[in-house]
Amino acid sequence: MADGPSTGAARRTVAPVVLVGLMGSGKSTVGRRLASRLDRPFVDADDELVRRTGRTVREWFAEEGEPGFRVAEAELVADLLAAPGPAVIAAGGGAVVTPSTRALLTERALVVWLRAGVPFLVSRARRKAHRPLLDDDPATVLARLEAERTPLYEEVADVVVDVEGFHHGAEKPKRALAARVAELVLEAEAEAVHR
Repeated sequence: MADGPSTGAARRTVAPVVLVGLMGSGKSTVGRRLASRLDRPFVDADDELVRRTGRTVREWFAEEGEPGFRVAEAELVADLLAAPGPAVIAAGGGAVVTPSTRALLTERALVVWLRAGVPFLVSRARRKAHRPLLDDDPATVLARLEAERTPLYEEVADVVVDVEGFHHGAEKPKRALAARVAELVLEAEAEAVHR
């Protein structure tokens, strides 16, 4: 699928913009820049969960396991999507595995999937220590996650952006990527107005 709005673009005129994608795809970095461009607040769901609970993602996984973390994450995403005013939200990479979260994303958000291949993601994900799912072999884990989650990202995505091209040759890849995502979000919102 090429960059751009997909068939389900913009379920309501100005909805929260939620960035999804595997860890390392740039959701937090692009989200901050996108929020600035759109003049909307930015929320990193993982950071917000830490702020609200006092536990890091790694601590959640160690103490509650992935199922406990996913329950807390789903509650947080529901809360963020119910907040007044449209925000830009960087969802956790696995937020889409929870059916209730996918349903809420489909109903209440304009979802942007930041898509990238495993080798690219491995090179970026190794820079961060807070990713408990990557404690073993990052390439193998990311390949498995990509296979499991790609259909889920496809299910919820209104807009798909292939991020790797922005990192090959662009002088300011993060700025260029955020600018492109902003254009696509505004296009999708404009389409919704004309429906």
